Amino acid sequence: MGNAQSRTTLAPAEARTRQNGQRARSTEAVFAALLDEAGIAINGKRPWDMQIHHPQTAERILATGSLGLGESYMDGWWDCERVDELIAHLLRARLDERVGSATMLLQGLRAKLRNLQSLGRAWQVGQVHYDLGNDFFEAMLDPYMAYTCGYWNDANDLARAQEAKLDLICRKLGLNSGMRLLDIGCGWGSLMKFAAERYGVTCVGLTISREQAEYGRARCAGLPVTFHLADYREFNATGDQRFDRVASVGMFEHVGYKNHRHFFAVAHRCLSDDGLFLLHTIGKKYRRTPTDPWIDRYIFPNGDLPSLGQIADASENLFVIEDVHNFGADYDRTLMAWHANFEAAWPRFAERYGPRFYRMWRYYLLACAGSFRARTTQLWQIVLSPQGVAGGYRRPA
Repeated sequence: MGNAQSRTTLAPAEARTRQNGQRARSTEAVFAALLDEAGIAINGKRPWDMQIHHPQTAERILATGSLGLGESYMDGWWDCERVDELIAHLLRARLDERVGSATMLLQGLRAKLRNLQSLGRAWQVGQVHYDLGNDFFEAMLDPYMAYTCGYWNDANDLARAQEAKLDLICRKLGLNSGMRLLDIGCGWGSLMKFAAERYGVTCVGLTISREQAEYGRARCAGLPVTFHLADYREFNATGDQRFDRVASVGMFEHVGYKNHRHFFAVAHRCLSDDGLFLLHTIGKKYRRTPTDPWIDRYIFPNGDLPSLGQIADASENLFVIEDVHNFGADYDRTLMAWHANFEAAWPRFAERYGPRFYRMWRYYLLACAGSFRARTTQLWQIVLSPQGVAGGYRRPA
């Protein structure tokens, strides 16, 4: 009797264990099959194969998609020699569209129901990301501290690629000595410093990062460069300031589609009638695609990549789009160069930030490189004018 009672008591637990084991094996089989479609193997020998360390990795990733993929990497549940190639394989196979759909749906609903880039929330990304430490970014970036895509057309290293990008912007804007340039989202002042030194331009920059403003003022001491710690919506509200040229380089990704029209209205009221506006921004292929939930939670809170159609809609009746230049493939090389600098400098920052930050930041740089390599993410430089350039705009070679 005693043995029979034990068997009766244990049977449900044993059944649950068997069911859990079967479910886990089934989940792992589904996960492995999906990865196989992308040419990725579990515990394989190729650099882009996933090395699984935790038994619930597959379940976590299948349930929450990109968020689970990034978080499980941060937690050490899996590793990969070439995360950048892994992500490129996943995106080329469009597995991101088939996994974690509920998480993406919630992300999209959140963006629809709230203005995630409202004036009150706009400062969060500065505090979370750009104020991490100037010495940290100094170690990762180039001498100009340009935290945007370099232009690798004739460049063979990061410094030359960033200098080429800055000069390309200045030439596209037709900068000349004595002009006034407004830089919306100026960062550490890379464009303003370059334009002031090389083209004799007087510059005003807007940033929402105290660290960036303080660092930029020190670097630009003695130059006709002014930093304003202000959101673009708060600047020049009366429209009494006019600039010959306006640029925004790597900031529009933080504006949000609900504020796109307001952004272009600000640029329009700050620009002279015969001026030019250059917008340099990362972009997405489909306007319906919500922000990647992992990037939103850990790297750029409240970010929102625009589509080309959204940019055209928001600028309608305010600007003539004169030129669109896509060199998004260059962001792959830029991010890989940043990653190399980050890895080389990490021993200096390991104690300050810790191992989980290391895995987070490494994943951020390499995953983004993979997305540009797969060409699912774009980089556009768009030149606009208030009334159309007489005779037509000609992009400089």
